[in-house]
Amino acid sequence: MENNLKVYKSDKFDVVDTASLSLFLYPQSLFIFAKDQNLANICVHYYFDFTIDRLEGLFSTDQLLRQDVPVKVYFHQTAFSLVPGVLYQSGKENEYLQFAQELPAEPEFFASPLDSTNLQVVSYIPHRLKKNLDARYSEVTLHHGSCSFLSYLFKERFNLIGQEILVNYFGSHIYIAAFTDQELSLFNMFEIGTKADILKYILIAMNQLKFERNHVKVSIYGGTEESGITVDWGSDYFQNFRLETPHANQNYSHGFKHLKSENVFETFWQYD
Repeated sequence: MENNLKVYKSDKFDVVDTASLSLFLYPQSLFIFAKDQNLANICVHYYFDFTIDRLEGLFSTDQLLRQDVPVKVYFHQTAFSLVPGVLYQSGKENEYLQFAQELPAEPEFFASPLDSTNLQVVSYIPHRLKKNLDARYSEVTLHHGSCSFLSYLFKERFNLIGQEILVNYFGSHIYIAAFTDQELSLFNMFEIGTKADILKYILIAMNQLKFERNHVKVSIYGGTEESGITVDWGSDYFQNFRLETPHANQNYSHGFKHLKSENVFETFWQYD
């Protein structure tokens, strides 16, 4: 596992300065952000070949995860549902999620408010994982991984035009959002194999929402030369295409100049 670990840290990092942790579990990777008491990031561990079943083993081997501090865990998984805030009722999560994925016998549900509680992002984890987290840490908060991207889009919504499609690309999966007249009209997560799959899902969304190809603005976060997702590539298909980098709400101490090269959304913006 150590061979799959990259470490980014402050020039003056000391693990005892860790006041809280934020974990971002992607389908094939894990990011652990250690923050000090001022919420500045002082160390980041990036496991780039990772599955969720390995998390329990890291509790005793990873230097950051051994710290008993408040922990926020963000699960980037396909099992989630967006529920309007006025309709959301605690205790009915099974109804909200039963169409997203077959649920295990003892799911542990959680929900996160967005857009001034106008929306709730509902998801779950297996009971055993929740039990292990509670046994290891005195304070645990759970969120679906889409909350960072969605919270950013809601903050930026009044800068959007009438027809917008926004994609967060992270290797094996994408989040795709569509806004019509600055209101969220579509959001989902998809597994992809190639950049052609991204194009496919964008075109499906445009067709579903009856967006005009010569008018719609398409923006992708996370695109790189290495992935082949470039301005030249997108401009072959869309008249109004952009590669975007999110504004930042994250602070770092000195020593992190290479971290943003990982091109992961949460290195810039995190839901809190």
